[in-house]
Amino acid sequence: MNAPLPARLLPQAASRPVPAALIEALKARFGERCSTAQAVREQHGRDESPFEVRPPDAVVFAESAEEVAAAVALAAAHEVPVIPFGVGSSLEGHLLAVQGGISIDLGRMNRIVALQPEDLTVTVQPGITRSQLNTEIRHTGLFFPIDPGADASIGGMAATRASGTNAVRYGTMRENVLGLQVVTASGEVIRTGTRARKSSAGYDLTRLFVGSEGTLGVMTEITLRLYPLPEAISAAICSFPSIDAAVQTTIQTIQLGVPIARCELLDAHAVRAVNRHDGLSLREGPMLLMEFHGSPAGVKEQAETVQEIAREFGGEDFQWATTPEERTRLWTARHHAYFAALQSRPGCRAVTTDACVPISHLGACLDETVAEADAAGLPYFIVGHVGDGNFHVGYLIDPADLRERELAERLSHQVVARALRFEGTCTGEHGIGLHKMDFLVEEAGEGGVALMRAIKQTLDPRNIMNPGKIFAL
Repeated sequence: MNAPLPARLLPQAASRPVPAALIEALKARFGERCSTAQAVREQHGRDESPFEVRPPDAVVFAESAEEVAAAVALAAAHEVPVIPFGVGSSLEGHLLAVQGGISIDLGRMNRIVALQPEDLTVTVQPGITRSQLNTEIRHTGLFFPIDPGADASIGGMAATRASGTNAVRYGTMRENVLGLQVVTASGEVIRTGTRARKSSAGYDLTRLFVGSEGTLGVMTEITLRLYPLPEAISAAICSFPSIDAAVQTTIQTIQLGVPIARCELLDAHAVRAVNRHDGLSLREGPMLLMEFHGSPAGVKEQAETVQEIAREFGGEDFQWATTPEERTRLWTARHHAYFAALQSRPGCRAVTTDACVPISHLGACLDETVAEADAAGLPYFIVGHVGDGNFHVGYLIDPADLRERELAERLSHQVVARALRFEGTCTGEHGIGLHKMDFLVEEAGEGGVALMRAIKQTLDPRNIMNPGKIFAL
Protein backbone atom coordinates (compact mmCIF):
# COMPACT_ATOMS: atom_id res chain seq x y z
CA MET A 1 0.00 0.00 0.00
CA ASN A 2 1.21 3.51 -0.74
CA ALA A 3 2.55 5.56 2.13
CA PRO A 4 0.04 8.21 3.27
CA LEU A 5 0.60 11.76 2.16
CA PRO A 6 2.51 13.71 4.81
CA ALA A 7 0.16 15.46 7.23
CA ARG A 8 1.54 18.87 6.29
CA LEU A 9 0.44 18.25 2.68
CA LEU A 10 -3.08 17.02 3.45
CA PRO A 11 -5.83 19.32 4.76
CA GLN A 12 -6.82 18.12 8.19
CA ALA A 13 -10.36 17.61 9.47
CA ALA A 14 -11.80 15.59 12.33
CA SER A 15 -13.87 12.61 11.28
CA ARG A 16 -17.48 12.62 12.44
CA PRO A 17 -18.92 9.47 14.02
CA VAL A 18 -21.63 7.77 11.99
CA PRO A 19 -24.32 6.41 14.33
CA ALA A 20 -25.32 2.78 13.88
CA ALA A 21 -28.90 4.03 13.81
CA LEU A 22 -28.20 5.91 10.56
CA ILE A 23 -26.68 2.85 8.88
CA GLU A 24 -29.68 0.77 10.00
CA ALA A 25 -32.10 3.40 8.64
CA LEU A 26 -30.29 3.53 5.29
CA LYS A 27 -30.28 -0.26 4.99
CA ALA A 28 -33.97 -0.35 5.85
CA ARG A 29 -34.69 2.23 3.14
CA PHE A 30 -32.31 0.98 0.43
CA GLY A 31 -31.76 -2.68 1.24
CA GLU A 32 -28.80 -4.14 -0.65
CA ARG A 33 -28.25 -0.77 -2.32
CA CYS A 34 -26.73 0.47 0.93
CA SER A 35 -23.34 -1.19 1.32
CA THR A 36 -20.82 -1.16 4.13
CA ALA A 37 -18.56 -3.72 2.44
CA GLN A 38 -14.90 -2.73 2.67
CA ALA A 39 -14.24 -3.17 -1.06
CA VAL A 40 -17.23 -1.00 -2.03
CA ARG A 41 -16.29 1.68 0.48
CA GLU A 42 -12.68 1.74 -0.71
CA GLN A 43 -13.79 2.05 -4.34
CA HIS A 44 -15.78 5.16 -3.38
CA GLY A 45 -13.01 6.54 -1.20
CA ARG A 46 -10.44 7.01 -3.97
CA ASP A 47 -10.10 9.21 -7.02
CA GLU A 48 -7.15 10.12 -9.26
CA SER A 49 -5.63 12.49 -6.68
CA PRO A 50 -2.52 11.51 -4.67
CA PHE A 51 -4.42 11.75 -1.36
CA GLU A 52 -5.22 8.66 0.66
CA VAL A 53 -7.76 8.96 3.46
CA ARG A 54 -10.16 6.57 5.12
CA PRO A 55 -13.11 5.51 2.95
CA PRO A 56 -16.73 6.59 3.58
CA ASP A 57 -18.65 4.67 6.22
CA ALA A 58 -21.31 3.48 3.78
CA VAL A 59 -22.27 3.77 0.11
CA VAL A 60 -25.84 4.32 -1.09
CA PHE A 61 -26.68 3.54 -4.72
CA ALA A 62 -29.50 5.96 -5.51
CA GLU A 63 -31.85 5.50 -8.47
CA SER A 64 -34.02 8.65 -8.31
CA ALA A 65 -34.11 12.19 -6.98
CA GLU A 66 -36.54 11.03 -4.30
CA GLU A 67 -34.01 8.44 -3.12
CA VAL A 68 -31.21 11.02 -3.03
CA ALA A 69 -33.48 13.30 -1.00
CA ALA A 70 -34.30 10.47 1.40
CA ALA A 71 -30.61 9.63 1.92
CA VAL A 72 -29.67 13.28 2.45
CA ALA A 73 -32.55 13.82 4.88
CA LEU A 74 -31.47 10.82 6.96
CA ALA A 75 -27.85 12.00 6.98
CA ALA A 76 -28.92 15.53 7.90
CA ALA A 77 -30.94 14.26 10.85
CA HIS A 78 -27.74 12.71 12.21
CA GLU A 79 -25.45 15.57 11.01
CA VAL A 80 -23.39 13.10 8.97
CA PRO A 81 -21.53 14.16 5.80
CA VAL A 82 -22.80 13.29 2.31
CA ILE A 83 -20.40 12.98 -0.64
CA PRO A 84 -21.82 12.69 -4.19
CA PHE A 85 -20.00 10.15 -6.39
CA GLY A 86 -19.99 9.96 -10.21
CA VAL A 87 -17.30 7.86 -11.89
CA GLY A 88 -14.33 8.71 -9.64
CA SER A 89 -12.23 10.63 -12.17
CA SER A 90 -11.58 13.69 -9.99
CA LEU A 91 -7.97 14.85 -9.73
CA GLU A 92 -8.27 17.12 -6.69
CA GLY A 93 -9.72 14.87 -3.99
CA HIS A 94 -13.35 15.94 -4.43
CA LEU A 95 -14.70 12.46 -3.66
CA LEU A 96 -12.73 11.76 -0.49
CA ALA A 97 -14.59 11.33 2.78
CA VAL A 98 -12.19 13.48 4.81
CA GLN A 99 -14.73 13.70 7.65
CA GLY A 100 -16.26 10.28 7.13
CA GLY A 101 -19.88 9.97 6.09
CA ILE A 102 -22.06 8.52 3.35
CA SER A 103 -21.12 8.33 -0.33
CA ILE A 104 -24.13 8.64 -2.65
CA ASP A 105 -23.34 6.85 -5.90
CA LEU A 106 -25.32 8.43 -8.75
CA GLY A 107 -24.10 6.04 -11.44
CA ARG A 108 -27.47 4.30 -11.76
CA MET A 109 -29.18 7.63 -12.45
CA ASN A 110 -27.99 7.62 -16.05
CA ARG A 111 -31.05 8.26 -18.20
CA ILE A 112 -32.07 11.01 -20.57
CA VAL A 113 -35.11 12.57 -18.91
CA ALA A 114 -36.25 14.75 -21.83
CA LEU A 115 -34.83 15.53 -25.27
CA GLN A 116 -35.96 18.61 -27.17
CA PRO A 117 -33.98 18.66 -30.43
CA GLU A 118 -36.06 21.53 -31.82
CA ASP A 119 -34.82 23.71 -28.93
CA LEU A 120 -31.31 22.21 -28.88
CA THR A 121 -31.71 21.13 -25.24
CA VAL A 122 -31.66 17.91 -23.27
CA THR A 123 -32.33 17.11 -19.61
CA VAL A 124 -30.35 14.23 -18.13
CA GLN A 125 -29.74 12.50 -14.84
CA PRO A 126 -26.31 13.15 -13.29
CA GLY A 127 -24.86 9.67 -13.76
CA ILE A 128 -24.96 9.67 -17.55
CA THR A 129 -21.50 10.07 -19.04
CA ARG A 130 -20.65 12.43 -21.87
CA SER A 131 -19.96 9.57 -24.31
CA GLN A 132 -23.20 7.79 -23.39
CA LEU A 133 -25.14 11.02 -23.89
CA ASN A 134 -23.63 11.65 -27.32
CA THR A 135 -24.25 8.07 -28.40
CA GLU A 136 -27.92 8.29 -27.42
CA ILE A 137 -28.58 11.62 -29.20
CA ARG A 138 -26.54 11.00 -32.34
CA HIS A 139 -29.68 10.21 -34.35
CA THR A 140 -30.86 13.80 -33.83
CA GLY A 141 -27.86 15.32 -35.61
CA LEU A 142 -26.90 17.08 -32.37
CA PHE A 143 -24.09 16.62 -29.86
CA PHE A 144 -22.90 17.84 -26.47
CA PRO A 145 -19.41 19.25 -27.00
CA ILE A 146 -17.88 19.54 -23.53
CA ASP A 147 -15.06 16.99 -23.43
CA PRO A 148 -12.81 16.96 -20.35
CA GLY A 149 -10.89 13.92 -21.57
CA ALA A 150 -12.03 11.35 -19.05
CA ASP A 151 -15.45 9.86 -19.71
CA ALA A 152 -16.79 11.79 -16.74
CA SER A 153 -20.40 11.90 -15.59
CA ILE A 154 -22.42 14.97 -16.51
CA GLY A 155 -23.15 15.53 -12.81
CA GLY A 156 -19.46 15.54 -11.95
CA MET A 157 -18.70 17.82 -14.88
CA ALA A 158 -21.34 20.31 -13.72
CA ALA A 159 -20.17 20.10 -10.12
CA THR A 160 -16.59 21.00 -11.06
CA ARG A 161 -17.51 23.44 -13.87
CA ALA A 162 -15.51 21.28 -16.26
CA SER A 163 -14.47 22.20 -19.77
CA GLY A 164 -11.83 20.45 -21.88
CA THR A 165 -10.71 20.14 -25.45
CA ASN A 166 -13.66 21.91 -27.10
CA ALA A 167 -13.87 24.87 -24.73
CA VAL A 168 -12.14 27.31 -27.07
CA ARG A 169 -15.19 27.17 -29.37
CA TYR A 170 -18.10 25.87 -27.27
CA GLY A 171 -17.32 27.18 -23.81
CA THR A 172 -17.44 25.35 -20.47
CA MET A 173 -20.14 23.77 -18.31
CA ARG A 174 -20.87 27.27 -16.98
CA GLU A 175 -22.17 28.37 -20.39
CA ASN A 176 -23.85 25.08 -21.27
CA VAL A 177 -25.94 24.25 -18.19
CA LEU A 178 -29.36 25.92 -18.44
CA GLY A 179 -31.06 24.50 -15.36
CA LEU A 180 -30.80 22.02 -12.53
CA GLN A 181 -32.76 19.88 -10.14
CA VAL A 182 -30.91 19.84 -6.81
CA VAL A 183 -31.35 18.11 -3.46
CA THR A 184 -30.41 20.63 -0.79
CA ALA A 185 -28.73 19.96 2.53
CA SER A 186 -32.12 19.59 4.24
CA GLY A 187 -33.29 16.94 1.76
CA GLU A 188 -35.56 19.33 -0.18
CA VAL A 189 -35.75 19.01 -3.98
CA ILE A 190 -35.54 22.37 -5.80
CA ARG A 191 -35.23 23.51 -9.41
CA THR A 192 -33.10 26.29 -10.83
CA GLY A 193 -33.23 27.84 -14.28
CA THR A 194 -35.42 26.87 -17.23
CA ARG A 195 -34.96 25.69 -20.82
CA ALA A 196 -35.02 29.29 -22.02
CA ARG A 197 -31.70 30.59 -23.32
CA LYS A 198 -31.75 33.62 -21.02
CA SER A 199 -33.50 34.92 -17.92
CA SER A 200 -33.44 37.96 -15.64
CA ALA A 201 -35.49 36.28 -12.91
CA GLY A 202 -33.76 36.76 -9.56
CA TYR A 203 -30.44 35.35 -8.44
CA ASP A 204 -28.70 32.98 -10.86
CA LEU A 205 -28.92 29.87 -8.69
CA THR A 206 -27.88 27.59 -11.56
CA ARG A 207 -24.48 29.28 -11.77
CA LEU A 208 -24.21 29.10 -7.97
CA PHE A 209 -24.49 25.30 -7.97
CA VAL A 210 -22.40 24.75 -11.12
CA GLY A 211 -18.84 24.58 -9.83
CA SER A 212 -19.83 24.17 -6.18
CA GLU A 213 -18.19 20.70 -6.07
CA GLY A 214 -21.04 19.08 -4.16
CA THR A 215 -20.68 21.46 -1.20
CA LEU A 216 -24.12 23.08 -1.59
CA GLY A 217 -26.34 20.25 -2.83
CA VAL A 218 -26.60 17.10 -4.93
CA MET A 219 -27.55 17.59 -8.58
CA THR A 220 -30.19 15.09 -9.71
CA GLU A 221 -31.11 16.54 -13.12
CA ILE A 222 -29.16 18.80 -15.48
CA THR A 223 -30.56 20.64 -18.51
CA LEU A 224 -27.92 21.21 -21.19
CA ARG A 225 -27.43 23.09 -24.44
CA LEU A 226 -26.86 20.96 -27.52
CA TYR A 227 -25.22 21.87 -30.82
CA PRO A 228 -25.65 20.67 -34.42
CA LEU A 229 -23.03 18.17 -35.51
CA PRO A 230 -20.64 20.03 -37.82
CA GLU A 231 -21.11 19.47 -41.54
CA ALA A 232 -17.38 18.96 -41.91
CA ILE A 233 -14.65 18.11 -39.40
CA SER A 234 -10.92 17.95 -40.00
CA ALA A 235 -8.12 17.32 -37.52
CA ALA A 236 -4.43 18.03 -37.92
CA ILE A 237 -1.22 17.55 -35.98
CA CYS A 238 1.85 19.70 -36.28
CA SER A 239 5.24 19.39 -34.57
CA PHE A 240 7.26 22.39 -33.42
CA PRO A 241 10.87 23.07 -32.45
CA SER A 242 9.79 24.31 -29.01
CA ILE A 243 6.78 24.69 -26.75
CA ASP A 244 7.02 28.45 -27.22
CA ALA A 245 6.69 28.07 -31.01
CA ALA A 246 3.57 25.95 -30.57
CA VAL A 247 2.10 28.46 -28.13
CA GLN A 248 2.88 31.43 -30.39
CA THR A 249 1.05 29.64 -33.21
CA THR A 250 -1.94 29.22 -30.93
CA ILE A 251 -1.90 32.86 -29.83
CA GLN A 252 -1.77 34.12 -33.41
CA THR A 253 -4.61 31.78 -34.38
CA ILE A 254 -6.87 33.01 -31.59
CA GLN A 255 -5.99 36.69 -32.06
CA LEU A 256 -6.80 36.43 -35.78
CA GLY A 257 -10.26 35.15 -34.88
CA VAL A 258 -9.93 31.74 -36.50
CA PRO A 259 -12.89 29.75 -35.05
CA ILE A 260 -10.79 26.68 -34.26
CA ALA A 261 -12.75 24.04 -32.32
CA ARG A 262 -9.87 22.33 -30.53
CA CYS A 263 -6.25 23.28 -30.01
CA GLU A 264 -4.31 20.92 -27.76
CA LEU A 265 -0.66 21.03 -26.75
CA LEU A 266 1.38 17.95 -25.88
CA ASP A 267 4.99 18.37 -24.82
CA ALA A 268 7.68 15.89 -25.89
CA HIS A 269 7.20 13.78 -22.74
CA ALA A 270 3.47 13.44 -23.36
CA VAL A 271 3.98 12.56 -27.05
CA ARG A 272 6.55 9.93 -26.13
CA ALA A 273 4.15 8.40 -23.60
CA VAL A 274 1.18 8.21 -25.99
CA ASN A 275 3.39 6.74 -28.73
CA ARG A 276 4.26 3.84 -26.45
CA HIS A 277 0.77 3.50 -24.98
CA ASP A 278 -1.19 3.67 -28.24
CA GLY A 279 1.34 2.31 -30.72
CA LEU A 280 1.70 5.60 -32.61
CA SER A 281 4.74 7.01 -34.34
CA LEU A 282 4.30 10.74 -33.77
CA ARG A 283 7.40 12.91 -33.83
CA GLU A 284 8.51 13.16 -30.20
CA GLY A 285 8.62 16.91 -29.78
CA PRO A 286 6.14 19.63 -28.79
CA MET A 287 2.98 19.13 -30.82
CA LEU A 288 -0.35 20.83 -31.47
CA LEU A 289 -3.39 18.66 -32.11
CA MET A 290 -6.10 20.78 -33.75
CA GLU A 291 -9.63 20.31 -35.00
CA PHE A 292 -11.75 22.47 -37.29
CA HIS A 293 -15.57 22.42 -37.49
CA GLY A 294 -17.92 24.01 -40.03
CA SER A 295 -18.80 23.85 -43.68
CA PRO A 296 -16.33 22.13 -46.03
CA ALA A 297 -15.22 25.50 -47.39
CA GLY A 298 -14.96 27.03 -43.92
CA VAL A 299 -12.93 24.14 -42.55
CA LYS A 300 -10.58 24.31 -45.52
CA GLU A 301 -10.06 28.05 -45.03
CA GLN A 302 -9.47 27.70 -41.26
CA ALA A 303 -6.97 24.89 -41.77
CA GLU A 304 -5.03 26.73 -44.45
CA THR A 305 -4.80 29.85 -42.26
CA VAL A 306 -3.47 27.90 -39.29
CA GLN A 307 -1.01 26.01 -41.48
CA GLU A 308 0.43 29.32 -42.71
CA ILE A 309 0.75 30.58 -39.13
CA ALA A 310 2.44 27.34 -38.03
CA ARG A 311 5.04 27.62 -40.80
CA GLU A 312 6.04 31.06 -39.51
CA PHE A 313 6.99 29.45 -36.18
CA GLY A 314 8.80 26.43 -37.58
CA GLY A 315 5.85 24.05 -37.57
CA GLU A 316 6.45 20.94 -39.65
CA ASP A 317 5.10 17.44 -40.27
CA PHE A 318 1.60 18.87 -40.70
CA GLN A 319 -0.58 15.77 -40.98
CA TRP A 320 -4.32 15.65 -41.66
CA ALA A 321 -6.92 13.29 -40.26
CA THR A 322 -10.20 13.67 -42.15
CA THR A 323 -11.90 10.31 -41.62
CA PRO A 324 -13.74 9.60 -38.36
CA GLU A 325 -11.45 6.64 -37.69
CA GLU A 326 -8.28 8.73 -38.04
CA ARG A 327 -9.66 11.52 -35.86
CA THR A 328 -10.83 9.06 -33.21
CA ARG A 329 -7.40 7.47 -33.07
CA LEU A 330 -5.69 10.83 -32.53
CA TRP A 331 -8.13 12.08 -29.91
CA THR A 332 -8.14 8.74 -28.12
CA ALA A 333 -4.37 9.04 -27.82
CA ARG A 334 -4.75 12.59 -26.46
CA HIS A 335 -7.32 11.45 -23.91
CA HIS A 336 -4.99 8.61 -22.87
CA ALA A 337 -2.12 11.01 -22.19
CA TYR A 338 -2.59 10.99 -18.42
CA PHE A 339 -2.68 7.20 -18.10
CA ALA A 340 0.04 6.81 -20.73
CA ALA A 341 2.28 9.04 -18.63
CA LEU A 342 1.55 6.96 -15.51
CA GLN A 343 2.59 3.82 -17.36
CA SER A 344 5.85 5.45 -18.42
CA ARG A 345 6.98 5.16 -14.78
CA PRO A 346 5.51 1.92 -13.39
CA GLY A 347 4.10 2.22 -9.89
CA CYS A 348 4.08 6.00 -9.90
CA ARG A 349 1.31 8.43 -8.99
CA ALA A 350 0.76 11.83 -10.56
CA VAL A 351 0.61 15.09 -8.66
CA THR A 352 -1.27 17.23 -11.15
CA THR A 353 -2.12 20.86 -11.39
CA ASP A 354 -3.93 22.95 -13.94
CA ALA A 355 -3.79 26.67 -14.43
CA CYS A 356 -5.29 29.10 -16.88
CA VAL A 357 -3.91 32.49 -17.90
CA PRO A 358 -4.84 35.17 -20.43
CA ILE A 359 -3.76 33.88 -23.82
CA SER A 360 -1.16 36.66 -24.25
CA HIS A 361 0.68 35.44 -21.13
CA LEU A 362 0.57 31.72 -21.95
CA GLY A 363 4.00 31.55 -23.61
CA ALA A 364 5.87 33.21 -20.75
CA CYS A 365 3.99 31.18 -18.14
CA LEU A 366 4.78 27.89 -19.85
CA ASP A 367 8.41 28.81 -20.52
CA GLU A 368 9.01 29.43 -16.81
CA THR A 369 7.13 26.27 -15.86
CA VAL A 370 9.20 24.09 -18.22
CA ALA A 371 12.51 25.60 -17.08
CA GLU A 372 11.61 25.02 -13.45
CA ALA A 373 10.45 21.44 -14.03
CA ASP A 374 13.59 20.57 -16.02
CA ALA A 375 15.81 21.99 -13.27
CA ALA A 376 13.99 19.99 -10.58
CA GLY A 377 14.77 16.69 -12.30
CA LEU A 378 11.39 15.09 -11.51
CA PRO A 379 9.69 13.26 -14.41
CA TYR A 380 6.76 15.30 -15.73
CA PHE A 381 4.50 15.89 -18.71
CA ILE A 382 2.49 18.84 -19.98
CA VAL A 383 -0.75 18.85 -21.91
CA GLY A 384 -2.98 21.82 -22.43
CA HIS A 385 -6.17 23.21 -23.89
CA VAL A 386 -3.98 26.06 -25.00
CA GLY A 387 -6.64 27.63 -27.21
CA ASP A 388 -8.15 29.11 -24.06
CA GLY A 389 -4.93 29.53 -22.07
CA ASN A 390 -5.37 26.38 -19.95
CA PHE A 391 -2.57 23.86 -19.33
CA HIS A 392 -1.95 20.87 -17.09
CA VAL A 393 1.30 19.66 -15.55
CA GLY A 394 1.65 16.17 -14.12
CA TYR A 395 4.65 15.35 -11.91
CA LEU A 396 5.28 11.60 -11.74
CA ILE A 397 6.32 10.56 -8.25
CA ASP A 398 7.21 7.43 -6.34
CA PRO A 399 4.32 7.37 -3.83
CA ALA A 400 6.61 5.95 -1.13
CA ASP A 401 9.21 8.72 -1.54
CA LEU A 402 8.18 11.64 0.67
CA ARG A 403 10.93 13.83 -0.82
CA GLU A 404 9.47 13.41 -4.30
CA ARG A 405 5.97 14.12 -3.01
CA GLU A 406 7.06 17.32 -1.35
CA LEU A 407 9.04 18.41 -4.41
CA ALA A 408 6.03 17.82 -6.66
CA GLU A 409 3.78 19.78 -4.33
CA ARG A 410 6.28 22.66 -4.28
CA LEU A 411 6.48 22.70 -8.07
CA SER A 412 2.70 22.56 -8.30
CA HIS A 413 2.41 25.49 -5.91
CA GLN A 414 4.86 27.50 -8.01
CA VAL A 415 2.88 26.82 -11.20
CA VAL A 416 -0.23 28.23 -9.54
CA ALA A 417 1.61 31.20 -8.05
CA ARG A 418 2.97 31.96 -11.51
CA ALA A 419 -0.48 31.75 -13.08
CA LEU A 420 -1.84 34.20 -10.50
CA ARG A 421 1.09 36.53 -11.17
CA PHE A 422 0.10 36.46 -14.85
CA GLU A 423 -3.49 37.45 -13.90
CA GLY A 424 -4.82 33.93 -14.33
CA THR A 425 -6.55 31.39 -12.12
CA CYS A 426 -5.35 28.58 -9.88
CA THR A 427 -7.56 26.09 -11.71
CA GLY A 428 -9.03 26.30 -15.17
CA GLU A 429 -11.20 23.18 -14.86
CA HIS A 430 -10.09 20.68 -12.20
CA GLY A 431 -11.67 22.61 -9.33
CA ILE A 432 -10.41 23.33 -5.81
CA GLY A 433 -11.27 20.12 -3.94
CA LEU A 434 -8.74 19.38 -1.21
CA HIS A 435 -5.68 20.33 -3.16
CA LYS A 436 -6.09 24.02 -3.90
CA MET A 437 -7.81 25.53 -0.89
CA ASP A 438 -4.83 27.75 -0.05
CA PHE A 439 -4.57 28.83 -3.67
CA LEU A 440 -8.22 29.91 -3.67
CA VAL A 441 -7.46 32.36 -0.86
CA GLU A 442 -4.56 33.76 -2.89
CA GLU A 443 -6.81 34.19 -5.92
CA ALA A 444 -10.11 35.37 -4.41
CA GLY A 445 -8.74 37.05 -1.28
CA GLU A 446 -9.87 36.60 2.30
CA GLY A 447 -12.98 38.70 1.66
CA GLY A 448 -14.05 36.66 -1.35
CA VAL A 449 -13.58 33.35 0.46
CA ALA A 450 -15.43 34.71 3.50
CA LEU A 451 -18.41 35.45 1.24
CA MET A 452 -18.27 31.91 -0.13
CA ARG A 453 -18.22 30.56 3.44
CA ALA A 454 -21.27 32.67 4.28
CA ILE A 455 -23.18 31.20 1.32
CA LYS A 456 -22.15 27.69 2.37
CA GLN A 457 -23.23 28.24 5.99
CA THR A 458 -26.58 29.65 4.88
CA LEU A 459 -27.40 26.78 2.53
CA ASP A 460 -25.74 24.03 4.57
CA PRO A 461 -25.74 25.09 8.24
CA ARG A 462 -24.83 21.58 9.48
CA ASN A 463 -21.90 21.42 7.00
CA ILE A 464 -22.88 17.98 5.72
CA MET A 465 -22.51 18.54 1.95
CA ASN A 466 -19.06 17.28 0.95
CA PRO A 467 -17.36 19.06 3.87
CA GLY A 468 -13.66 19.93 3.81
CA LYS A 469 -13.64 20.84 0.11
CA ILE A 470 -13.02 24.29 -1.46
CA PHE A 471 -12.39 25.85 1.97
CA ALA A 472 -12.37 24.85 5.63
CA LEU A 473 -15.18 26.04 7.91
